[in-house]
Amino acid sequence: MRRRRMFIVLLLALVSGVAAAFLALRFVRQNDNPIATTRANLSEVVVAARDLPLGSVLTPQDIKLIEWPGNSLPVGYSSSTEEVLGRGLITPVAENEPLLSTKMALSEAGGGLPIVIPEGSRAVSVQVDEVVAVSGFVLPGNRVDVLVTLDQATYSDNPITKVIMQNVAVLAVGQIIASDANGTPIVVSTSTLLVTPEEAERLVMAATKGRIQFALRNTLDLDSLSTNGMRLTGLVPGGQPVRRTTTRRSAPAPRRAPQIEVIRGADIQTETVPGGSQ
Repeated sequence: MRRRRMFIVLLLALVSGVAAAFLALRFVRQNDNPIATTRANLSEVVVAARDLPLGSVLTPQDIKLIEWPGNSLPVGYSSSTEEVLGRGLITPVAENEPLLSTKMALSEAGGGLPIVIPEGSRAVSVQVDEVVAVSGFVLPGNRVDVLVTLDQATYSDNPITKVIMQNVAVLAVGQIIASDANGTPIVVSTSTLLVTPEEAERLVMAATKGRIQFALRNTLDLDSLSTNGMRLTGLVPGGQPVRRTTTRRSAPAPRRAPQIEVIRGADIQTETVPGGSQ
């Protein structure tokens, strides 16, 4: 009886071992190629092959395909290079960054600066120097306040500096070739700002009749502040504007020639002496 019990126990243990071995073998066969299983869940996504600036028109050298996990595909991704070739970027893109539909203009829109100008806005370029451009720290994508100093016409006696525009986006910075007063070619720096039509009028008038300067601001600071401006007399307490007066000298009255009265009977006449001083 004892031997029979032992035999049954050994038989059960053998069956259990065989079953465990079978299940382990089945699991290994199902997962014998984990790489292939992972690759089966990958999709191809078009990304930038290098850093691309705003306004770039995508060429074959600018893009590449990489594998991306199929369960975490970015919204608006492109799966073929044909979908993005010839389209312009409306925002800068870094190397290996997916080229999403929200970062590109329509294929018929072309490239360059015009595609980044929203409807109803305008791009206006103004000449700047190192001081106006905040020593080179004003770059595309920054935001600035625009100040103007008026020291002509009615403000000649008491100049004023005033903030005329706030939180203005900088689209581009660059250089152009211009001529000085003697006709000599010189390199002039420019900044292009994104403004409304009304702001464009104000900016051009300020650049024409005064001197403009930029104040660089934090891109997260969206508040607008009201200022009274600063006049020259406000820099020094109690200061008074210097009035320039001009004394006009009146021309001397012409000297009258000497005259005499001539009496001829009852007739009295006044005559000028010939050769008298004028």
